[in-house]
Amino acid sequence: MSAPRSDSPPTLRALTGIFLRVGNTTFGGGVPTIAALQRELVNRRRWLSPEDYALAFSLSRVTPGTNVIAFCAAAGARILGFRGALAGALSETVPSAVLAILITQGYETWRTNTWAMAAIAGTIAAVAGMMWSSIWSLVRPYFRGRASAVRGLVITLGAFAALSKFGLSPLPIIGLAALTGLLWKEPARK
Repeated sequence: MSAPRSDSPPTLRALTGIFLRVGNTTFGGGVPTIAALQRELVNRRRWLSPEDYALAFSLSRVTPGTNVIAFCAAAGARILGFRGALAGALSETVPSAVLAILITQGYETWRTNTWAMAAIAGTIAAVAGMMWSSIWSLVRPYFRGRASAVRGLVITLGAFAALSKFGLSPLPIIGLAALTGLLWKEPARK
């Protein structure tokens, strides 16, 4: 069952609460967190359009540092300006940083325990599944119709190959993808 949609205007308190809740209870890194924020900010609350979400996501991928922090700052800025950017960056970062320190200390204490290592292996498998789900939610809109699906698949697989096989950094890959998108325009929809 999906969450009810809300057209209520964003407030700093509500936005901070979303970043705190999603940013600090979603595990698996930036991609699952950003996907959960998409469901909350675009689908449920409608505080961001899909285009604004995609822009924030793209910009977060080319900025130095942690992508999820950059995404939260960009999404928060788009929603509530500077206050939203600050709320996004801090509410996502500070609690998770404290938790990371505690988990690291716990890992050092329990790393020889076979039960703890089995639990970690299970979480790694779950995180991989969440990442694939997040990736699908990002590319699915670009796979409507045969021509659009071919275009999306070529760009997606090309970016994957450029990173995994040729070791290109994200900035040239995104530049090449943008150029490909400009040169290989999607056919007009009727």
